[in-house]
Amino acid sequence: MSSALTDGELTVLGLLAERPRHGYDLERVIEERGMRAWTALGFSSIYYVLDKLAKRGLVEATGAPPSAKSRVTFRVTDRGGELCAVATRDALAALTPMRARVLIGMANSPGLPDVDVMAGLTRRREALREQLAEVRRVRSRQEPLPAAAAAIFDYSEAMLATDADWTETTLSALTQEAAVEKYDVKKIRRELYSPPSKDFAVVDVPEFRYVAVDGRGDPNTSPAYANAIEALYGVAYALKFASKKTLGRDFVVGPLEGLWRADDPTVFTARRKDSWDWTMMISQPGWITEDMVRTAVDSVSRKKDNPALADVRLITLIEGTCVQILHIGSYDDEAPILDRLHNHYLPEHGLTFNGDHHEIYLSDARRTAPAKLRTVLRQPVKPT
Repeated sequence: MSSALTDGELTVLGLLAERPRHGYDLERVIEERGMRAWTALGFSSIYYVLDKLAKRGLVEATGAPPSAKSRVTFRVTDRGGELCAVATRDALAALTPMRARVLIGMANSPGLPDVDVMAGLTRRREALREQLAEVRRVRSRQEPLPAAAAAIFDYSEAMLATDADWTETTLSALTQEAAVEKYDVKKIRRELYSPPSKDFAVVDVPEFRYVAVDGRGDPNTSPAYANAIEALYGVAYALKFASKKTLGRDFVVGPLEGLWRADDPTVFTARRKDSWDWTMMISQPGWITEDMVRTAVDSVSRKKDNPALADVRLITLIEGTCVQILHIGSYDDEAPILDRLHNHYLPEHGLTFNGDHHEIYLSDARRTAPAKLRTVLRQPVKPT
């Protein structure tokens, strides 16, 4: 005989096996016994389950008036009693499935801000505590309980208490981890990532490490450029997660940066983009190694076929004395500022070029209006 019964069907069938009951009586017993904590039976679903059981010949009406369906009393048939016994034996031996949705949430949590993860776990902890308190209130109203009923409440309380303890422990660990400040290059080197927007500033740029990809051509149309950006971000996030997991050291993925060069510097002010050579980069903390980069590249390569991944490398850059300014607006509107830098500021201050033109993209171009884009324009210089 098949024991294919849902949890709701087996619950209702078991209650009717005790004695015949109508829908309101079933609802009362489910509520009084605290069965809401371990079943998904709502008041309306009780009648749905009763109809299903009746159609299968497992329960039958006892002859109540058909005009008063809510007071129709149902009893278990012989076949229903046999199937209930078989299914109950199976249920007693069944293991609790490890399919809690919170586990999916934890698996996906690295993609969320820490504050969102902790807020979700805090709500979960409070809901578990409230549910546990309700189970205990229901139990206290029915004491003393038969052994079987006491065992049911013991199990519900133990499961809820264990879940609440796990949530509290996880939340505490995440809170402690978040209290350790992440490495954020924009905060640690604020003077290099927050220049004025009206006047040029002279700064001394120390050694930085980057994951980088080289290329050539118009960034707006070059497939190589798009591949390079995708590869860099994939590797940068893989490094972040690996660093956090294996070293216990977390960091904020830095902004996209670019070195731009050409044999004739006037191509920048003229915006002749096809003639631009570039190195796109994302800054890395000092503890990131070549081996970690190679491992990250291999990991991303297994998930995504991107030819630029083969060109990702770890570089060290020391720019020294630089002149920089914050440009607010479209990338194509940089020409007047660059003309002012190249043809006025540098000659007037006895300076000349000493490295590639450097741009730091503080805004996400996909989500920011062109007029509001914030870009650091940096030029390494030396005395003439």
